[in-house]
Amino acid sequence: MSSTVIVSIKGLTRSFGDVRAVAGVDLDIYEGEFITLLGPSGSGKTTVLRMIAGFEKPDSGSIELAGKDVSQLPPYERDVNTVFQDYALFPHMNVISNIEYGLKVKGIAKQDCSSRALEALRQVRLEGYGERKPSQLSGGQRQRVALARALVNRPSVLLLDEPLGALDLKLREQMQIELKELQRAVGITFIFVTHDQEEALTMSDRIAVFNNGKIEQLGTPREIYENPISAFVSEFVGQTNKIMIEGSRINIRPELVSVSKSAPSGNRSLQGTLRDVIFVGATTRYLVDTHAGTVISVVPVADLRVGDAVTVSWDKEKEFLVH
Repeated sequence: MSSTVIVSIKGLTRSFGDVRAVAGVDLDIYEGEFITLLGPSGSGKTTVLRMIAGFEKPDSGSIELAGKDVSQLPPYERDVNTVFQDYALFPHMNVISNIEYGLKVKGIAKQDCSSRALEALRQVRLEGYGERKPSQLSGGQRQRVALARALVNRPSVLLLDEPLGALDLKLREQMQIELKELQRAVGITFIFVTHDQEEALTMSDRIAVFNNGKIEQLGTPREIYENPISAFVSEFVGQTNKIMIEGSRINIRPELVSVSKSAPSGNRSLQGTLRDVIFVGATTRYLVDTHAGTVISVVPVADLRVGDAVTVSWDKEKEFLVH
């Protein structure tokens, strides 16, 4: 990732009637970066993406692309392309024609259109699929075609508006890995919008967590997960235990909490009763009722049964205060 700023957003606002969708956003995005705008519905992330694309105009503030103010320019005058959740492919065209379409509109020579489209197909691992219609493809393959169509224009920035939302879980997980690998290979800045925290943590160089039209926290996935600056971030990004201890509310991640019948393994501990054991595939959740509320642990334990008196414990250094 470069230290050169490719997109610079300053003081961005946008309202729809009485609803303030974006309430003053400042954000610099770097060349070659994979950045995710993460947040719940209505947090402002999609509206910011649409303003970068040119589909919405800001009420105030500015958007610079490679040093040029594009805030009031139409989408076709911006060096960006957008990939949508519904793919937006032309059903009557085959794959290669879908990919070539934008190049032909720009007046690119036919031979160059063909060679660039074939290269884009190769990048998304769909060689040999050029003559198929979208209806003959799986959801994941259609998503790849949409990516190829956007990449073939060689934009400075690729905008991705919840592009994996229509895929099933296993395919989503596969596409998360492929998208990140593709972004590294082409070196283009990706701005990815999602409400899925796992997607954001898996793929991003940095994450901007949105809440109520503003960026609540900006940082690497590790920084966001391990050092959330607010209760909203800690609870939206990953599971967390909310516990009142000594008059302070602290949060601790479930994977950092041990539960046992024996002495505590950390320097914080609570006594409680094992209420439930929930098997969720890769992990098992242990729910313990304590005087501080229900504590969740996912640290593997043996020989525990519902109703057992247990101790939950963790290291104080791993907890974080919330405000």
